[in-house]
Amino acid sequence: MPASPSTARAINDRLALRLLQQEGPLTAGQLKQLTGLSRPTVADLVERLTVAGLISVVGESGEQRRGPNARLYGIVADRAQLAALDVRTEGVTVVVADLLGAELARASVPITDDAGTGPAVEQAVALVERAAKEAGAERLHTVGVGAPGLIDPASGELRDSSGLPAWHRRLVAALQERLPARVIVENETNLAALAEQRDGAARDRDTFVLLWLGHGTGAAVVLDGRLRRGASGGTGEIGFLPVPGTATLPSATDCEGGFHSLAGGAAIAGLAAAHGLTATGSGGEPPAAALVRAAVAAVTPSSSPSSPASRSSSAAGSPYGPSDRFLAALADRLAVGAASVVAVLDPGCVVLGGEVGQAGGEELAARVGERLARMSPLPAEVRAGVLGGGAVLRGALLTARESAQDDLFTPHPR
Repeated sequence: MPASPSTARAINDRLALRLLQQEGPLTAGQLKQLTGLSRPTVADLVERLTVAGLISVVGESGEQRRGPNARLYGIVADRAQLAALDVRTEGVTVVVADLLGAELARASVPITDDAGTGPAVEQAVALVERAAKEAGAERLHTVGVGAPGLIDPASGELRDSSGLPAWHRRLVAALQERLPARVIVENETNLAALAEQRDGAARDRDTFVLLWLGHGTGAAVVLDGRLRRGASGGTGEIGFLPVPGTATLPSATDCEGGFHSLAGGAAIAGLAAAHGLTATGSGGEPPAAALVRAAVAAVTPSSSPSSPASRSSSAAGSPYGPSDRFLAALADRLAVGAASVVAVLDPGCVVLGGEVGQAGGEELAARVGERLARMSPLPAEVRAGVLGGGAVLRGALLTARESAQDDLFTPHPR
């Protein structure tokens, strides 16, 4: 059946808004060309969106042109303010942005293990309130939260998970109570995958798996363009995956003995120590990522043989030197987990995400890919994530932005 006039208008309006979001400011003529709509229809939707306060004139196209068709229309970015949170076991980082995702304020606060649930929650919520005030946001429209743990697919709530601080679960409820905003919580690895798909290593893939390699381990599964969460929200809990090479088996309450024991931050640090490697991170970089970055730098020195990097790393980075052996052993471990995922899901692409995946870069990805090709009959390209630990915050902001835009770009009955 043909759409009703009101439905057709809503579809046209959303199409125009999405184009303005993706392409930036456009003239009415450009909107007509991109949408395929008639000139009167475009004129009507421009007027509707302007009256609704969703778009405004932001300039003109060409110095010599005048008239309505030369006006450039853009989305009113300050129509809504958003916040994104990256919740880690050791602290919280928040970004406040406008409706188009432009950053307005950023802040972080460390939270120690002995802070206590109540004080920890208060620190985190106060951080969000201060950042919003600094950004000039009187009211946040949507808040996206990325946190470790399971997200209940029915309620959207962060489920109890072993080893996580109690303040993580209390934080979401506190944000909902204190802020007049919609609060959306999502698993951190899932958000990282969304960010890598939108802005990072998986931009050309609609099916892939992201292996999160940071303090802990995790996986996110994107199949046919959709993030898959599973029946209980536990898709990607790869840390519990039983794998060869560990001293024991994981349990329902402890991932020690699973893939986490091979690829978690502490395990990577232990592997580096066994090869006699040390490194100091900068800017809050996790120790495991610093160790991997230093090893990669040692095996891929500057092309100039007289450079300091080449001279200092020649022994450590030579074939079968400690850095080379460390990366080889790490690639062996990561390939075990990757092969298990590929055998079940056949994603065609595995992204090594998180701080460690980014630190390893193409060098580590190539080593894992070579081993994976020998272990699995299913072809799977291995790529290095490009967003690192920042992917969680980026994914949380993308989620908040899309939710806010869905709300604001949808006509509501009066």
